[in-house]
Amino acid sequence: MSAEIVRIVLVDDHKVVRDSWKLLLENNPRFKVIDDCDNSPHAIGSVSSLLPDILLVDINMSPVNGFTVTETITKVSPSVKIIGLSVNNQPKYATRMLELGAKGYLTKTSPLEEINRGIIEVYKGGIYICEEVRGKMRPDELKRFFK
Repeated sequence: MSAEIVRIVLVDDHKVVRDSWKLLLENNPRFKVIDDCDNSPHAIGSVSSLLPDILLVDINMSPVNGFTVTETITKVSPSVKIIGLSVNNQPKYATRMLELGAKGYLTKTSPLEEINRGIIEVYKGGIYICEEVRGKMRPDELKRFFK
C-alpha cells in the first residue's frame, strides 16, 4: 500500500527559490508541488481554489510578509496546514508563526531529510519546529506548543 501524496503550495517572492524548492521537494515521491506563488493575493487565490495539504511560506517577502500571509490564510482556509520557511533561525519567528496559526517552522538551512520529516509531521496533524530553532527555545516556549 502506498502512502498518500502530500499536495504542497510554495509561497516565496523569489522565482529561483520556488523553482529550487519544487525540485528538492518533488525528489520525495510523497510530495507534489501543485502551485508556487510569488505574493499574498496569488497565495490566497491558490489556497482557496486548490486546497493544498501544506502551504510552505517564506517569512521575508515584500510587499506582504509571511506573517500576514499566514494570518490571512488561517482565517480564509483553516484546514490548510502552514509551515513557515525562512533564513531566520531565531525562536521569535517560529513562535510568531505558530501564534498566527502555522503548524510548523523550518529554516532554509534545515537538512532536506528534516524538511521532509517536518512536512510529514505537520501533514499528519502534528506541530514541527526544526531542531536548529527548537534548540534555541526556552522550556516555557516549547511547552506552549508541545504539550
